[in-house]
Amino acid sequence: MDVFVANEQPITVDEARLAQLARHTLDAEEVDEAAELSVLLVTAEHIKMLNARFAGEDHTTDVLAFPMNEDDDETLVLGDVVICPEIARANADKLSHSLEHELDTLLVHGTLHLLGYDHQREDDKRRMDGRSREVIESFAGRSLR
Repeated sequence: MDVFVANEQPITVDEARLAQLARHTLDAEEVDEAAELSVLLVTAEHIKMLNARFAGEDHTTDVLAFPMNEDDDETLVLGDVVICPEIARANADKLSHSLEHELDTLLVHGTLHLLGYDHQREDDKRRMDGRSREVIESFAGRSLR
């Protein structure tokens, strides 16, 4: 499984850890080993532009997911998860937890979107939130070993 992380913003982020969490999420969801996922860390200005252009929403957001689902018999390109650490830091402050925890949540959330999860209906939201918690907890437990 290939996970590419590109950090195009100034906040210090543990890129290697995010790549490990992304791989863990894909493993937990039993995604084919030939899959590729890209994670892009961007500024608030950049994510606002992407949100306006692709979602029709003229405001900043914390995470966007762009599915590709391209399969060329050798590689399954899942798509891109775009995260804004600046917004994530503000969310973390409001929720009284760490930036690392917020980034973990956003990464798993975006990755699950690429894998078909959504939160349009209440039961879908419960399923997605529950799965996100399970993946993050199993990653935390694995990294303590």
